[in-house]
Amino acid sequence: MKPISLENAVILDTETTGLDSNAEIVEISVIEAATGNVLLDTLVTPVQLIPAEAIAIHGITNRQVSGSPIFPKVFKQLLEIVKGRNVLIYNAAYDMRLISQSMKRYGIDVFPFNTQCVMEWYAEFYDEWNDYHDNYKWQSLTNAARQQGIDISDLKAHRALADCEITRRVVMAVNQQLEAQL
Repeated sequence: MKPISLENAVILDTETTGLDSNAEIVEISVIEAATGNVLLDTLVTPVQLIPAEAIAIHGITNRQVSGSPIFPKVFKQLLEIVKGRNVLIYNAAYDMRLISQSMKRYGIDVFPFNTQCVMEWYAEFYDEWNDYHDNYKWQSLTNAARQQGIDISDLKAHRALADCEITRRVVMAVNQQLEAQL
């Protein structure tokens, strides 16, 4: 298993209206993987209202997103930020599905992302086998941080910017261990 290269990489995370095929992005953040510098951190006005179940998880209300840009405006910024970069995402399949769903809602077809799933990479590192799925067991982001002894008390999990930083800390901690084994 190899460390994740942080060179020319960014970390992306989203918060959404839910989990289903109609869910949309309500917050998106991108940071530089090596430094943690914030490149994008914005709320997004969805077409639909944010259900109470989603608000209970991330705390983003309909009032908070009111007046925020709609996804096509944010997507233009996002394209410039990720262009030619490796995009690291904890649970990439989920975030990329939600980006795709939000894009389709506005008729956007461009999909220029080169992504790496940090959750799958971490699952292999953590090495807990799931017999049912015949693969490594996925760990939640907060569990991964806890398992690696990473202090995240300064961050509020389930907000996009905080989850980007938690992902960065997990990657840095695991990279350090992997590099020590080389």
